[in-house]
Amino acid sequence: MSSLLFIVNDAPYGNERAYNALRLAGTLANREGQQVRLFLMADAVGCAKAGQKVPEGYYNVQLMLGKVLRKGEVGLCGTCMDARGLAESDLIEGAKRSTLAQLADWTAEADKVLVF
Repeated sequence: MSSLLFIVNDAPYGNERAYNALRLAGTLANREGQQVRLFLMADAVGCAKAGQKVPEGYYNVQLMLGKVLRKGEVGLCGTCMDARGLAESDLIEGAKRSTLAQLADWTAEADKVLVF
């Protein structure tokens, strides 16, 4: 099994880095023999906010993140959450508050690390 770690730093909307990271992570998570982990840092923690409402026809990163969560793991930087006033109760189901130590473990275990 191949282990992939995605580290996302940018806000869910405004540019397309988080969008492209989630597109790729979701696609790879659906492949046999792929373990996908995604770690959200800085403004990217907003990707896991529950209850996102976007204009019709616009992508919704909450739904995209859900595709990753079906087969993979998603961790959020706890310090980054605190800095943005984001509580665990604000997160979509399956996304978990995490730590830099967890990110270090995931990085050491990963075959490949992709940073967006």
